[in-house]
Amino acid sequence: MQGQPRPVAGRTEKATTPFGRSHSLDFLRGLAIVGVMAIHVSQSFPSNIRVVDFAFMCGWTGVNVFYFVSAMTMCLMWTQRTETNPTRKFYIRRALRIAPLFWLAIPIYLAVNGTGPSSNAPNGIGPLQVILTATFLHGFWPDSVNSVVPGDWSIAAEMTFYLLFPLLITAFGARRHLYLVLAIVLHLVNVCLFKPYAFALFSAYYGPGHEAFVWNALHLSFLNQLPVFLVGCALFFALRDGFAKSDAAILAAFVTLSFIADRATGSHEFNYLIINLVLGAPVAGCIRLAIRWSPIEALGRNSYSMYLSHFAVIYGLRQIWPLADGLVSLLVAYAVTAALSYLVARATWHLVEERAQNLAHRLTSAGAGSPAMRLDIAASATATR
Repeated sequence: MQGQPRPVAGRTEKATTPFGRSHSLDFLRGLAIVGVMAIHVSQSFPSNIRVVDFAFMCGWTGVNVFYFVSAMTMCLMWTQRTETNPTRKFYIRRALRIAPLFWLAIPIYLAVNGTGPSSNAPNGIGPLQVILTATFLHGFWPDSVNSVVPGDWSIAAEMTFYLLFPLLITAFGARRHLYLVLAIVLHLVNVCLFKPYAFALFSAYYGPGHEAFVWNALHLSFLNQLPVFLVGCALFFALRDGFAKSDAAILAAFVTLSFIADRATGSHEFNYLIINLVLGAPVAGCIRLAIRWSPIEALGRNSYSMYLSHFAVIYGLRQIWPLADGLVSLLVAYAVTAALSYLVARATWHLVEERAQNLAHRLTSAGAGSPAMRLDIAASATATR
């Protein structure tokens, strides 16, 4: 299979209609980055109005929207391309999409935040944390998560999902029930076996007083995030091929088993699962209704760079901010953060990302099929975040 042109499994013109353009995916990415910036701005510039701060804090769900969109984008690109050596070319595209800008962020944030002890790295940052981060393995070691680059836990999850994706879609194809069943199995393995064992192990390693740090790192772990990606893959094929009653039955079983496991183990991941499953509904709705709005789509097309840069923007603003905490301060800080992050993203696109994408195209264009096959997918591929 690796050396042969890949057939497009189960594809029909009618079936691919919901994903014929990338506008809805860009719109969803835009909503996601709007939410992610909201939570981080509110943490540094609180309004001190409970309902407002709570609404901004709910922006954390933006990362999970990114996961859904990433999974569906990968499925979209994989099923609409016919090319030789698809797995190798997939890895080249993903690496050159994510790595250059992320590697640039590493020295910048080390300079900004330093290497001393922090809430994310109780013993400080050393060569181990930097090496794990640079190789996208930081999600597997607690004090490497979010310690070198703020928010890098989600990038670790994305890159690990990309590593597994060709294996998953080659094995499962369009059989969306297999993605859901695997999501159930992995969720139960996580809450019943892995999380309790890893919590005891790392709590002993870091010593008393670091239990909350370890618990949070395990919540952010890839094993806890992978079911979201798998549900996203299933959602893609359900939208493409049509929903069935069996989908609802499997999801109901998912919820029931998760509830039982949560009560039996005290893993406290049931609510997180429910929020993710509920998020799938508006994601599906945006795609089915082909919702679009150019300003939000523009943010979506630049969301990866905005994700990486908005932490530095917030840090810089906090150093010079003239307004006292309050509603006006929060709203102005949010608007300024969004505007500056977008400008940084446009600059990094021309200086870094565009060049990396051109290199990826050159490395994968040979035998990549007709230009028509690359139609709107290029727009989807330019922003997984």
